[in-house]
Order: sequence, then structure tokens, then C-alpha cells
Amino acid sequence: MLARVSRHISSASATLAVAFLLSAAASAQPADPPLEVLMRATDDAMRGDSSESRITMRIRTERWQRELRLHVVSEGTETALVRIEAPAKERGTATLKVEQNIWNYLPKVDRTIKVPGSMMQAAWMGSHFTNDDLVHESRYSEDFECAYRERPADGSGHWLVRCIPLPDAPVVWGAIDARFRARDMLLDRAEYFDERERLVRTIVYEDFGPLGGRTLPRRMRVIPADDPDEFTEIVYEEHAFNVDLPAGTFSLRSLRQ
Repeated sequence: MLARVSRHISSASATLAVAFLLSAAASAQPADPPLEVLMRATDDAMRGDSSESRITMRIRTERWQRELRLHVVSEGTETALVRIEAPAKERGTATLKVEQNIWNYLPKVDRTIKVPGSMMQAAWMGSHFTNDDLVHESRYSEDFECAYRERPADGSGHWLVRCIPLPDAPVVWGAIDARFRARDMLLDRAEYFDERERLVRTIVYEDFGPLGGRTLPRRMRVIPADDPDEFTEIVYEEHAFNVDLPAGTFSLRSLRQ
């Protein structure tokens, strides 16, 4: 979740995306990019064969506030290791994801705990993300049927795309409304709805700029619909794609180190 990874956009898709960007810039009303190109580009924006990040996570709830410094490494789409570096009292606490399995390591008691299925909807590290968010990494281009709902009037507007999960997709949402900036086709807002069309949460992407050699949002904020004063904010301090990771990085032994 925090440093998501997958396949690269094919050269043909990248060429198409560039062509449509140029066409949009040349006209007052941007032309609609092919949805499969747009959604695949969104899926792959933060992904590579492997990645390494340092992230600040800020959490605010009704009762307390918390800030964590995280070191995150990922490989492929099925493995990730997240370790808390600060504050000092929680340093070394870590989460390992391997396919559909999640383990937490608690250094204070020197104990490794496998997260049971009954806890998959529990908050991860007290944030507005769940354990299920870590395991079920959905892709717009593979798990949803998408269609345009709104189109930008000019280059300062947005495309709005409604995405409905396919019947067999491992997705807990009833629908997602994804909003893209007309000037560069980057996702800047996503609204998540349940099966009764009730808004559950909104993710806002901000501070677009250089990150890992790409132009990407360097800050994202998750806002629950039932309490808009709460949030979990992730700020990318460092991010690198396609890094060399030592053998055994995604093991229970590594989790405890």
C-alpha cells in the first residue's frame, strides 16, 4: 500500500499517452485519452520491479495525533516490508506482507504475530488504512470496469471516471470515482463507495513534483467520510524505483532485525 509496485507501462501505451497529452495541450477542450491507457498509467505510476521509500505518516483521530517515520521496501506485487524508524519508543516495529499473509513484529516483547483473517479490517498502526488494504492491491486496469462521467471544459479541468469492480475481483468497494487532472492525466482524487453507494473515504493526492525520477504526488491524505476532521497523511521524503534488495529481505528473520 505504502509503496506499491507492479509491471511497467508498455512502450506502446506510453507512446499513446504522450500523443494524447500533446493533443490535449493543442486544443481548448482536451480529447479523451483511451481509458485503458489512462487506468494502466495510473496503476503503474508508483510501481517498479522493486522500490524503497522513506515516508512520514501523520495520523489524526478524534482522540489523539501520531507521527511515524517509516522505511518501506517492496518487490513485485506480493511482497513488502514496512519498518518504523521513529519515534524511538516504536522503533523496530515492523510489518511483513507476503502474498495474502501479514506478520507484525513487536520489538518490546520480541514477538512475531501473524494477522488472522478476523483482523483484516482492523486499522494498520492506528491509521485509516486496514490490514486488508495491504493485502488486496487492486488495479484499475484489471479489476474494474471504468467509464467517463465528466469531462474537462479546458486544460485546467478534470476527467472523472466511475470504476465498478468486476464480479470476481478481490475488491471490497462498490465503486470508485477517480478524478484526473486534464493538464497531465495524473490522479489527484479518489472517492470510495460501498455497495449501497455511500461514500466511505476520500484519498486526495497533492504536492506533485519529482519523485524517483518521475512526476508524482508526494503527499496523499486519506479522509474517512464519517469524520472528515480525521485523516491519515503520507508524505514521501525519499523514493527510488528498481533498487537492488538483498536476498532474504522479505523473510520472518528479516522482519525481526
